[in-house]
Amino acid sequence: MRKDLLPGEQVIVVTRPQPRTLMVPALVVIVLAAAGAYASAWIHTGGPAKLVPFITREWDVWLLAGCAALVVWVILGYCLPRFLAWHGTHYTLTSQRLVARYGMLRRRDQQVSLAAVHDVEVEQTLLQRVFRSGNISLDTGYPLRAVVPDIPEIGTFRNFLQDAINDLPRGGTAGADAMLRMPQPGQTARDERRWMR
Repeated sequence: MRKDLLPGEQVIVVTRPQPRTLMVPALVVIVLAAAGAYASAWIHTGGPAKLVPFITREWDVWLLAGCAALVVWVILGYCLPRFLAWHGTHYTLTSQRLVARYGMLRRRDQQVSLAAVHDVEVEQTLLQRVFRSGNISLDTGYPLRAVVPDIPEIGTFRNFLQDAINDLPRGGTAGADAMLRMPQPGQTARDERRWMR
C-alpha cells in the first residue's frame, strides 16, 4: 500500500475483517481431524469387516485412503477458500482515502475519498456487537452508499475515520463536499464533529 500513496498521504490503520468468520472453518477442521482419526482407527481394528462380512483386510488400504481423501477434499474445498478470502481482504485507512482490497489472485479494490464523505454510519448485528465489529457505511452523495463489511474494533476505526475527515484541509480540492462540512457562524469544531457522527 505504501507505494500507492498519494503525495502527502499517510497510512493511519490497516486491518482485515473480523476473524470470527473463520470460526466455522476452524471448527470443521477440528471435527474432521477427530472424525478422520477415529474412522482410521476403526478401519485398522477391523470395524468394517464386523459391519459388512464380505469386506476383508485387503480393503483396509483403500478405505483408509478414501477416508483421508474425504478429509482433505473438505478442507481444501470448504475451509481453505474461506481462509484465503479472509487473508486476502485488507482495509486501509489513510489521511485521504479509505481503501478496501479483496482477493489474492483476482484483486478488487474499492476506494472512497474522505473529502467526498458526507456521513459515516455504523451498522452492527447482535453477533457483531458481541465481537465489537460492524459495517461502515459511507454516504458520498451517490445513490448507493459505500459499505465496508465486518471491520474489527468498529468504534476505534470509526473514531480514526472521523478524525481523518476532520483533519482534511478546508476549501482544498474537496469543492462542494468541503462546504457541507464547514462550520456555521458560531459553531465550534466540537459541534461540527458531533454533526458528523
